[in-house]
Amino acid sequence: MKVPEPNVKKKLLIYAHYYHPDVASTGQILKELAEKMLDSFDITVICVVPSYTGEVTAEYKTKMFYKEEFNGVKIIRIRVPEFSKKNKLSRIKNILAYFLGAMIATFKVGKMDYVYSISQPPILGGLLGVWGKWMKYAKYIYNIQDFNPEQTMAVGYSKNKLILNAMMWFDKFSCKRADKVIVVGRDMVETMKDRFKGKKVPNHVFINNWIDEKEIYPLPTDNEKVVAFKKKYKLENKFIIMYSGNIGLYYDLENLIHVIKKFNDRNDMAFAFVGEGTILDKLVLYKDEYNLKNVTFIPYQNKSDLVYSLNAGDVHWCINAKGIKGVSVPSKLYGIMAAGKPILGVLEEGSEARLIIEETKCGYVTEPGNYDEVEANIERFLKEKETCIRTEMCERARAYLVNNLTKDVSIKKYIEEISILIR
Repeated sequence: MKVPEPNVKKKLLIYAHYYHPDVASTGQILKELAEKMLDSFDITVICVVPSYTGEVTAEYKTKMFYKEEFNGVKIIRIRVPEFSKKNKLSRIKNILAYFLGAMIATFKVGKMDYVYSISQPPILGGLLGVWGKWMKYAKYIYNIQDFNPEQTMAVGYSKNKLILNAMMWFDKFSCKRADKVIVVGRDMVETMKDRFKGKKVPNHVFINNWIDEKEIYPLPTDNEKVVAFKKKYKLENKFIIMYSGNIGLYYDLENLIHVIKKFNDRNDMAFAFVGEGTILDKLVLYKDEYNLKNVTFIPYQNKSDLVYSLNAGDVHWCINAKGIKGVSVPSKLYGIMAAGKPILGVLEEGSEARLIIEETKCGYVTEPGNYDEVEANIERFLKEKETCIRTEMCERARAYLVNNLTKDVSIKKYIEEISILIR
């Protein structure tokens, strides 16, 4: 009598530039994705050693590769040189070290059935997936969190047409070699189609990013740790408009700070910026130059404390610079909605984040660059701060997230889309 073979899980290799414990949003998303898919797949992650801030701790400076396991996920970490976010050359060296190291690490993981890569670092993330597909004879899933070079062009990071055209060619190459492309916004589906206009569009699907609604949730204003957070940063008895996340190039914060300056005489409110990034120093200099008394800068919060900092805000910014529509979806949207907070949106019409805010009526939104309307929306929130309008926004935001944007909902879609790629 023939003994049936055991049900062996398919093997899935994930290329993740950053992974837990790094605080990068993509690293956190990939951690939750990997751990939630363990019932369906045997998963290995290739990533850098913890270094999102640019620094590498001594324990990760002695070897090229570090093999670890965390919550059932096998991890190969690559040592990379330290970098400064203000120094382009040091960042390039860091990224190239990851790219080359990941190519070598591919030979350390054995047979794989699936290879999954995200669009970080730009262009190279997609090419790593193609490399893994070829080396492992595996099915390739390319998850585009940000379209490049479109994002690079939108913020003017580079205007070199030769470089931009090469970037486009390589990323389209990665899309064409993928067995499935996953994008994270409805507007990004249109960008994918536009890239291949007149030609065959690669197999693609749209799946929202998510938040763990059990980790981020609404808390009462008198919660002990929320009160402690406000006290620590001198925000007690203020109506707080908060920005939480990467203080970087893609959010037009250098111009929005001019709008914030107009509220400098308001002692009953505060603008709080939680996070770090390439624009932070400029904002701090502007605050000092104009003596902005109600602007506060706060460091990144540990993931376990994020629920308290998000709940400290009365209203949260959700921003993208002009040109980001169809290119990227701000992941901070999901945390704001999970905490049940109203949204002050500065987003292009038709962009995924704006569509969600408008569909749920959980905030006020205007176009990037419409600074008069941004000012008017801040005034509107201040006038309504004691009314039921804001309370109802809070309830709608949380309810929509619980029904549509949770970890379980999105990851179930990922498992289904990967599993149907049978060789």
